[in-house]
Amino acid sequence: MKKIVATLFSLTIFLVNLSAQTDRPVRRQSIGFSAIINDFATAQRIRSSSLSSVLKDKQFAKSEGFAYGFAVNYIKGLTPHIDLAATAGATFSTSPGFAGREKTREKALLELDASGHFKMFPEKTTFNPYLIAGVGVSKYTNVYGAILPLGGGVKLNIFDEAELHTQFQYRIPITPEANNYHFQFSFGISGLF
Repeated sequence: MKKIVATLFSLTIFLVNLSAQTDRPVRRQSIGFSAIINDFATAQRIRSSSLSSVLKDKQFAKSEGFAYGFAVNYIKGLTPHIDLAATAGATFSTSPGFAGREKTREKALLELDASGHFKMFPEKTTFNPYLIAGVGVSKYTNVYGAILPLGGGVKLNIFDEAELHTQFQYRIPITPEANNYHFQFSFGISGLF
């Protein structure tokens, strides 16, 4: 009986705290556009040696080795500190960094992911860093795969109507035969609707 009373008491306290947090602003729905850059070479160099050796020897990939593209983002707030984001992106390259694949003519790497943005500050803050964790799928030619996007970002709130954001993600393949490890950088803008 004591366990049941303790559980009900804890649940009541949790629900009171949960309802008290709804008074703070939650992000409204927004749509955005981003320029994205995929860097396969640097991620492969780090995996084949180490981060410290890549930093020490300055073995970062040059811009001609990047895959450039664009993305469309949909973002909706769940709580004052957590947003749900869905992103559809395409990058174009002759060598997308997949193991065992030779360079071919330029093709699109399509990626679709859903992730949580775990913000440091509540929604109305002007400058707000956040962490990213999610799951996604990719398609290159006729091969499908799964990825885990992990990383962080920063958003700059513009008059509570729009925002500028930049993100850095490390995309980990769940299906290594379809994907390869890579970094993704993005810069974009989103607005409320």
